[in-house]
Amino acid sequence: MQAGSLKQMSYRATIALLILILSFLVCIGSLVRVALVDGEKYKLKAEQSQLLDTKVSAQRGTIYDSNMNVLAKSASAWLVYIVPSKITTDAQREAVVSVLSEKLGIDAEVIREKTLKESNYVKISGEVEENVKNDIQDYIKQYDKENKKSKDAKLSQIICMDPDTKRYYPYSSFASTIIGFVNADDNGNGGIEQSYNSELTGVSGRIITAMNARQKVMSSEYEMTYEAQQGANLVLTIDEVIQYYLEQSLDQALVDTGAKYAYGIIMDVQTGAILGMTSKPDFDLNKPNVISNQLVADKIAEIVDEAERSKETQNAKFSQWRNRTISDTYEPGSVFKTVVVAAALEEGVVDLNTTFTCTGGIQVANHYQKCWKPGGHGTETLTQGLMNSCNPFFITIGQKLGKENFFKYFEAFGFTEKSGIDLPAEASPVADVTYHSLEKMGIAELSSSSFGQTFQVSPIQVVNAISTIANGGKLMQPYVVDSILDSDGNVIAKTQSKVKRQVISEKTASTVADMMENVVSKGTGKNAYVAGYHVAGKTGTSEKIGKEGAYIASFAGFAPANNPKIAILVAIDEPTGAHGGGVVAAPIAGEILEKVLAYLNIEPQYEDAEMKNVSSTTPSLVGLSVAQARSMTSGYTLKVVGSGDKVVSQTPAADSQVRSGGVIVVYTDNQAQKQTASVPNLTGMTMSQANSAAVNSGFNIRFSGTTNASEVVSYKQSIDPNTEAELGSVITVYFKSTVNVQDA
Repeated sequence: MQAGSLKQMSYRATIALLILILSFLVCIGSLVRVALVDGEKYKLKAEQSQLLDTKVSAQRGTIYDSNMNVLAKSASAWLVYIVPSKITTDAQREAVVSVLSEKLGIDAEVIREKTLKESNYVKISGEVEENVKNDIQDYIKQYDKENKKSKDAKLSQIICMDPDTKRYYPYSSFASTIIGFVNADDNGNGGIEQSYNSELTGVSGRIITAMNARQKVMSSEYEMTYEAQQGANLVLTIDEVIQYYLEQSLDQALVDTGAKYAYGIIMDVQTGAILGMTSKPDFDLNKPNVISNQLVADKIAEIVDEAERSKETQNAKFSQWRNRTISDTYEPGSVFKTVVVAAALEEGVVDLNTTFTCTGGIQVANHYQKCWKPGGHGTETLTQGLMNSCNPFFITIGQKLGKENFFKYFEAFGFTEKSGIDLPAEASPVADVTYHSLEKMGIAELSSSSFGQTFQVSPIQVVNAISTIANGGKLMQPYVVDSILDSDGNVIAKTQSKVKRQVISEKTASTVADMMENVVSKGTGKNAYVAGYHVAGKTGTSEKIGKEGAYIASFAGFAPANNPKIAILVAIDEPTGAHGGGVVAAPIAGEILEKVLAYLNIEPQYEDAEMKNVSSTTPSLVGLSVAQARSMTSGYTLKVVGSGDKVVSQTPAADSQVRSGGVIVVYTDNQAQKQTASVPNLTGMTMSQANSAAVNSGFNIRFSGTTNASEVVSYKQSIDPNTEAELGSVITVYFKSTVNVQDA
């Protein structure tokens, strides 16, 4: 063999050896990378192919009202998903689309699109009810039975269901803007559901099951279960009954006034606890994405452009979800005069003997500010100035106070900061945007601010400031969650009432409270009067910024004035027709206060002048002879129906509130037919006219509203005119005044 050939062979052998060594090193490197560098990643992939990890949703905590009535709770449900990668035939695809679209009410094309995805998991729907889940399973079993000889994947391997939870709201729209709702991911959206989401959510559980090489679930001995932990429960300060009265009245207010919005708050003045809060119109918590206002929904449906329609739909949803009592701001108008007079009394720049002569207006720099009353109010005391809601008087008070002191109390009453309520999306005050900063407050800004104009505050700030006057000058932090409970009902957290600061002295607060009671008994707030309860308050009317001719009518106050328990704010946004706070908002506040104070078992204290309009309590006549019944009903008109000797039933029932001279119908025979008559129209009448008309028609009347003034007129009755009602039925008739109730 030639030397050249040997040399060439040696060279080739060396090259081959180097290639082998290099390949070996590459293999070693790959093993090191797989084992050490990417070991965890490949280990996870192996586990994922060998294990089926199923999430078990935790039940969200229950939300209760203050009396432990359930307002929101979760229950077991099912999550439906598909494994598109296992669909191999058009027949399978159509079967999946057919059953899921029919049973879940989802558009067939939406599901078909999801079946085309290259994935092992595509969610179809959560919160599926048990009966729907059973229907789907029955279909799957039947399909797999009919196609058992097929080598393709079973439908049971394509359509899968895991445990899930569903949120229920038993009262639909009740307290909707306070409670909020949960989205598709079971996270809170708005209200308590959002602000306490972490407490309510709980901890999800897991079911981990071993799978064999064919990706089929192995027996339960290879299964590990980690139980889900239920979220904490919440007890609210909201009282279901008080909330109902508030919502009922404001729903009716929207109808009666044609307003765009209506909102209200009822607050415990001693603690800051919110007993009732609503923003109308609201929405159904079980269907939060459905537009509740049919007029709005119809207008949106008429929009042709799809993008515009989608935008308006979203805007309508956000609008109905909005809690306007904390998220909206407005000019408070004359309600704010209570704050100004409190500050002026505290600083000693005025006292109860201070007088002012109103001639119909006052010059402020280059502007002449008119009084709402042409010709003016003449000479007024400080209390009369508040009763008359006289703007020129309060401009002079503001100027006496000075901008430094004005701003000091504006800040102290909480108008430059959030109230701190435990709800999301509270409006943030911004200097020189929502209110005048001290540095930029001139004589014009000081003067207009002194009667509640040219700045904006939120309803929660206003009711909190009014509550400060009721609470001896202490500003509280409002709250809606009283306590947090674990799943066994044990208290794990309790909200303690918090005094933020002492704003004015108890003496000043008491003086202003007395002045505010005069506003309701004899001034612009007389339509919020409730016999026996000494209501204190102030009306307000403000024109909306940038919207000429649009007003917000409001009333803010507290009761009883001599021992305050609750504060109230009612605001009617953009009423049609009459728009003054004294005419529009005060009567509504009075209706609510009358019901709430009675519910709270606060005993009325009637003055002598009120007693003539107070109803008496009907006696119990059942079981008595007719003669005995007659002797027990002197002062009433007794009507006997039947031929028996003893009374078997009566209308109205025993202990009903009926005015003296009213009608009591007794039945002496169980077979006797109930006596009925058509209810007369009792609106637009004086008290004596309404009383006569009711009694002459065989009905009883109960007076409500403003009954302490001579010029009152009835505006509403509890049983609609021309309705057939049983003789002796009690009709509540509401009265209000239209004389000297203007405030702007």
